[in-house]
Amino acid sequence: MAIVTTERRFPTAGLELDGELTLPDEATGVVLFAHGSGSSRLSPRNRLVAGALNRRGLGTLLVDLLTPDEELKDARTRDIRFDVGLLADRLIGLTDWLAEDDRTGRLPVGLFGASTGAAAALVCAAARPFPVRAVVSRGGRPDLAGPALIQVEAPTLLLVGSEDGPVLTLNEQARNAMTVTAEVRIVAGATHLFEEPGALDTVAEEAGTWFTTHLN
Repeated sequence: MAIVTTERRFPTAGLELDGELTLPDEATGVVLFAHGSGSSRLSPRNRLVAGALNRRGLGTLLVDLLTPDEELKDARTRDIRFDVGLLADRLIGLTDWLAEDDRTGRLPVGLFGASTGAAAALVCAAARPFPVRAVVSRGGRPDLAGPALIQVEAPTLLLVGSEDGPVLTLNEQARNAMTVTAEVRIVAGATHLFEEPGALDTVAEEAGTWFTTHLN
């Protein structure tokens, strides 16, 4: 299976952001990643998951959701990383780009969000219910999605480490509030960043199965 990666700047929400689009031959869907606090498209955790999805025949789009200037400001203030509305607006713009591009326009879209990026992914899913057919959250903060949480129509998988107690509680509350298929799955022995041996492999397997099931 041939896999082609294109690095470029992607237009969204009135600006352009650095990213990379990876498409296998005859891709059956494409997954847009929303990285978490203080991270970027180069996150080794997200790239591991993206590689596993590519091997399953799914395309991936990883983009820096903040500009270089915003990253510098955020490193000092830590304000922008929690601006879920800003991140969601950029994800919505990227979702629209995927829906319009010749290479990806026919493909259903999945969203994979981590930490605060998961909240932005859920807001995006609520705003774009037609192209977005599935959501996966890794150690996410779905509670930060606000009222959009109950508007999500895409089947949603919430992956949480067993040692990430407060976040696990928030995810269980979010699942109970959602009106679509939503599951919380606990990764045994994992903490918030899933740095433990085998934890990310479990995330990649769970996410891959979820997306291949729902992106049809």
